[in-house]
This record gives sequence, structure tokens and C-alpha cells, in this order.
Amino acid sequence: MLFRSGAISDYTKAIELDPKDSDAYYNRGYSKSELKDHYGAISDYTKAIELDPKDSDAYFGRGYSKSELKDHYGAISDYTKAIEIDPKYADAYYNRGNTKDELKDYYGAISDYTKAIEIDPKDADTYFGRGYSKGQLKDHYGAISDYTKAIEIDPKYADVYRNRGISKELIEDMKGACADWRKASDLGVEDAANWVRDQC
Repeated sequence: MLFRSGAISDYTKAIELDPKDSDAYYNRGYSKSELKDHYGAISDYTKAIELDPKDSDAYFGRGYSKSELKDHYGAISDYTKAIEIDPKYADAYYNRGNTKDELKDYYGAISDYTKAIEIDPKDADTYFGRGYSKGQLKDHYGAISDYTKAIEIDPKYADVYRNRGISKELIEDMKGACADWRKASDLGVEDAANWVRDQC
């Protein structure tokens, strides 16, 4: 944290020397975001955007800080702008999917996760997110498929085993559910250990 505070001081000095340095505003915003100063981060990202309206990373960063402040519609607007500037911005699709998920727009979330997967098919988090949204829509087989893909990419992803176990329970595959919960428990998920004790 001291490193981030020192970075903020350095970027502030850079801005004093060159008030039109959009990169300095972006980097100071990022450092503030890392320190959970999301209002300060938004202010700096906004200034970076004023100086460079084509900075997709600044829109992405501002979207993230807005999301952290529960301004979900503002976050979606910024992620959308980042995508307009850079249509291959997988992280922007992923984060917009997460934000839509927060708003219970599961179909919209699935659409964004799918686009992110098309761009970057090796991101376990995106399969996890899409699996969760499918589960919320009661597409349990689709959820299991996505969770399985996430596990193929990251075999130690504990929460995926937990969630896949839930989906298997919902299709009455208790043998498979217990196997997944045991694995999640081995990886440190406490509620999975309780389910193994109570149901397996």
C-alpha cells in the first residue's frame, strides 16, 4: 500500500509538470482504485478521458470503480464505451457480464461472457461467470458444462467445484455432487465440507 501511495505522489508531480499528461491521470486513477479510493479514481479516469477520448483502458478503469461503488448502470455505460473503442476487449465484456449479473440480467450476462470467451477462450473466470448465470436461469446442464470447462483450465478453482456440485444436486446427481463438494472441501471451501457431512 505504501508503494501505491508513493506512486500517487509521483503521478501528481508528473501532472503538475504536464497537466495534459493523460497517462499520468490514468495511472494515478489506477493507483487510487488499488487503494479503494474509487471516487478519486473516477475523477482521474474522467480527466484522462477528457484528454484522450479514445482511451479504452480509462473507460474500463472508471467502469470498474463505478461498479465497486454499486453504480452498475454507470459501469455498464463505461464498459460499453471501452468495447466500442476496442471490440476485442475481453476483460470489458467479462466485467460488463459481471455487472449485468449483479442486476440479474442473466441473458445479457451470458451474451457478454460468451463474447469474452470467443476472444479469450482460456479464462476460467469467464466460464465460471457464464455457468453461474446459466444456473440462475435453471439451465443446470449448461452450467455444468461451463464449470467443467473452467476446471479443465484451472483444476484448483475451488468455487467452481462447489458450484458444479450444486448444479449436479439440482439434476439429482448426488454422486457427482458429493464428488465435487469433496474436492471443493479439500481445496478449502467450508460450506462444501458441511454439505459432504450432511448429504454424502
